[in-house]
Amino acid sequence: MATIISADEALKVIQSGDKIYVHSVAAAPQHLLQQLVRRSGDLQNVELYHLHTEGDAPYTRPEYEGIFHTNAFFIGKNIRKAIAEGRGSYIPVFLSEIPRLFRQNIIKLNVALISVSLPDKNGFCSLGTSLDATLAALESADVVIAQANKFVPRTWGNGQIHLSKIKYLVPFDEPLPTVTWSEPTEIEKQIGNNVASLVEDGATLQMGIGNIPNAVLAALGNHKDLGIHTEMFSDGLIPLIEKGVVTGRFKKKHPGKVVTTFLYGSEHLYKFVDDNPLISMLPVDYVNDTSIICQNPKVTAINSAIEIDITGQICADSIGYQMYSGVGGQMDFIRGAALSEGGKPIIALQSATKNGETKIVTHLKEGAGVVTTRGHVHYVVTEYGIAYIYGKNLVERAKELIKVAHPDHREQLEREAFERFRHQATQGTYTYM
Repeated sequence: MATIISADEALKVIQSGDKIYVHSVAAAPQHLLQQLVRRSGDLQNVELYHLHTEGDAPYTRPEYEGIFHTNAFFIGKNIRKAIAEGRGSYIPVFLSEIPRLFRQNIIKLNVALISVSLPDKNGFCSLGTSLDATLAALESADVVIAQANKFVPRTWGNGQIHLSKIKYLVPFDEPLPTVTWSEPTEIEKQIGNNVASLVEDGATLQMGIGNIPNAVLAALGNHKDLGIHTEMFSDGLIPLIEKGVVTGRFKKKHPGKVVTTFLYGSEHLYKFVDDNPLISMLPVDYVNDTSIICQNPKVTAINSAIEIDITGQICADSIGYQMYSGVGGQMDFIRGAALSEGGKPIIALQSATKNGETKIVTHLKEGAGVVTTRGHVHYVVTEYGIAYIYGKNLVERAKELIKVAHPDHREQLEREAFERFRHQATQGTYTYM
């Protein structure tokens, strides 16, 4: 059984050179992390591994360089600067494959730092808001240190862990990080309406979190019998559940359940999922498994992009050479939706940046990463409409994508596209302009 102990005492098990897993998103154990940096004086070259985390990331501060180095499978706002300045690194990997890195000892974990709900009468705690790769980390790490926090909701699914699997239990209550979404802009609402027009009754949805996904969800109030199988969700889904729009009755995998691997939002969201059997938290190597995803009907996967070129290449992880986020689960769900009967893989984005730069470009920026290849893209949606490019040649794709680009940039894009495809146009095979 777990030994109940203070964080200071528990963290003495960590040695220089250790590899540490940190629980993800809102479940990052803030008290353990704060206490870890306090005992940094006798440590060197400690490697931390995690998906994106919310809250503070004190181990990335400049004064801890050489003591801690963070390795992110997905880059959150709290570590972006540290990675840009070399105090952290990014590991490109599909979210669905992260558990394999731990189970096969490709990354040998010495310690796992997690947060859990208070134990029940049978000695079981819940992993709460994030299951993702954490089960694999727990099974693989030599030592598990858990922060028991009354604010962690007890969620259903596969996230129950018995006290016998925990070496040290550190009681410390603190509210989970929260986010309050702003009202979607008129542009975001139009994108949401355009995406919603593609969603059929009985579809199984995957979406991210943010204003555009929220705008999509807000536009689905008149749909029927939608299902949810998504790596993450937030508050925008709750009204559709309460209204009866989300029933999951046509899903082949886990009918009637909302399947996810992590969630992040307001206190209302955390209370909504607490002890709610409708919500099934499952590991990311299952939730994001393409062979599982595609078994559901009409899988409609809604993902975003930083920029897209006129042939359909999607950059979603970087701005040129600067890493911004990560590969994530986009490809897992884009492919799963494509293989689903009646499925629709969708990339949704604003046509231009806040500075007025076009996001639909002739060439991706130098150094930009291709997260989703041109061979995988079907639908691209902006506030100006829907481009369907599946089965189209490169010239036809360019035409479709320029139609949904911002009007201020279309003429320039057409000129650049003409130059790019001039050899095809001059052979009489295609007429571009």
